Amino acid sequence: MLLDTPVCDFGWVGPEFSLKDALGKGYELNNSNNKTRLVMFICNHCPYVIRIAPQLSKVTSVLMSQGIEVFAIMSNNYRDYPEDSPENMIKFKKKYGFEFPYLLDEDQSVGKSYGAVCTPDFFGFNNRGELQYRGRIEELLSSMTEIARTGRGPKKQTPSMGCSIKWSQ
Repeated sequence: MLLDTPVCDFGWVGPEFSLKDALGKGYELNNSNNKTRLVMFICNHCPYVIRIAPQLSKVTSVLMSQGIEVFAIMSNNYRDYPEDSPENMIKFKKKYGFEFPYLLDEDQSVGKSYGAVCTPDFFGFNNRGELQYRGRIEELLSSMTEIARTGRGPKKQTPSMGCSIKWSQ
């Protein structure tokens, strides 16, 4: 099912989290580290994510070279959608050359706490952990660069669209 993300709730503070990647390596998001940050919800089987994956790899590489912290989270119920299994997350990350941590939200609590709606769903935060961007891949590089430079995201944003997150029953 195709969904659009809600309009950016400027100033909303993203919840901190501790998650592991598909290999079991732990990562933490800590709002007190004073870094501009991109948190995105993606998965392996969504045609929207597959279509943007090469561009996503390039854009996030540039953002990370600018000191922006990047996390991707997979919140889908992979038991019902085996294409999104941890084993397939490893393959997907390798196939597209993702340099960012690709994390498994096993109990879906992080996706729910962020109000993630679809894949892809991008959340861009300033260095105070305040939401400044929730839009599309086409605007991601310029928006995140602006946030890193000024602490503020663009006022006009186009909501992202993609496949619904596959929640457990």
